[in-house]
Amino acid sequence: MPELPEVETIRLGLDPHVRGRRITGARVLRDRAVRRQPGGEREFAGRLIDRTITGTGRRGKFLWLSLDDESALLIHLGMSGQLVVPGPESPPSPHVRAVLELEGTDGDGLTLQFRDQRTFGWVWACGAGGDGVPEPAAHIARDLMDPAVDPVNLAHAIRRRTSGIKRVLLNQEVVSGIGNIYADEMLWAARVHGETPADELSVRTLAKLLRAGREVMGRAIAVGGTSFDALYVNVNGESGYFARDLEAYGREGRPCRRCGTPIIRSTFMNRSSYHCPRCQRLPRRTP
Repeated sequence: MPELPEVETIRLGLDPHVRGRRITGARVLRDRAVRRQPGGEREFAGRLIDRTITGTGRRGKFLWLSLDDESALLIHLGMSGQLVVPGPESPPSPHVRAVLELEGTDGDGLTLQFRDQRTFGWVWACGAGGDGVPEPAAHIARDLMDPAVDPVNLAHAIRRRTSGIKRVLLNQEVVSGIGNIYADEMLWAARVHGETPADELSVRTLAKLLRAGREVMGRAIAVGGTSFDALYVNVNGESGYFARDLEAYGREGRPCRRCGTPIIRSTFMNRSSYHCPRCQRLPRRTP
């Protein structure tokens, strides 16, 4: 599933294409793409046509297009969603679920496609709050790339949790945008075992962990995110290259680049989790 760096990469690539353009058409090719829209395709198109896109936004894994009537088009990519501006030589895709036709200020137009092979993603034309965040995403916590997030303050909030720290990091109502890949990477960077209860970590260690997460995600955004297959691509169809720099995730049996100990894979919440057994030791509990 695309995580914060992948979604931010898409937003950065999308913004110059769509900002300032008027929406002249909105079509839904599969009803499942607008399953959260109360009025279905008719409401979806009615709320978007003749609106002008004033910018793009993101919180965690949620992406949106801001509109000139202070509403928004909220987008969640699910596991395989893509936003693509196809060029004249682009081959047709069987996975297009919704399409926007956009007109520029100089009369030129372009098409924005929402593609989704596994159909877990969705699009939703909706209202937005005074801060510009779409109403359905208002409950989502701020993410580590948000300048308003202070690592020390967030560390104090996390330390009140008793669950394992990795489970807390994946809770989008505590801090958003972190998924399985980047949780493993920031835990490795901070030398923290993911099963360590959050309340057993010091504020200093938690703040270090959060700063590590911000640094890891920043590096991932700089190279276009992490791509393991053709399901995640940028708006122009290109893949990200951060997979080359992963320190823990997906490196089972390969030496830790810090100490040389083979990386271990374990099962966590029905998915794979990776850590170094030497650098990231689970603290012993006293009876």
